[in-house]
Amino acid sequence: MTLSDRAYSLAGWWLFILGAALFIVSSARAGDMVALAGSVAFMAANIVFLTPYYRKPMKKEGRE
Repeated sequence: MTLSDRAYSLAGWWLFILGAALFIVSSARAGDMVALAGSVAFMAANIVFLTPYYRKPMKKEGRE
């Protein structure tokens, strides 16, 4: 069974989300506010990059 390029991409983005979540937990436990802010920004960026995979495709308005 092979995965499509889309599936590999999605898996990669979800691994980035997992990593960001772990960085958030780690920096919160350490009390490092700069690392926490960076981790939250990294998580937000990953979510932004992931949204096109789950957004409903828009209908194209074309000339006929």
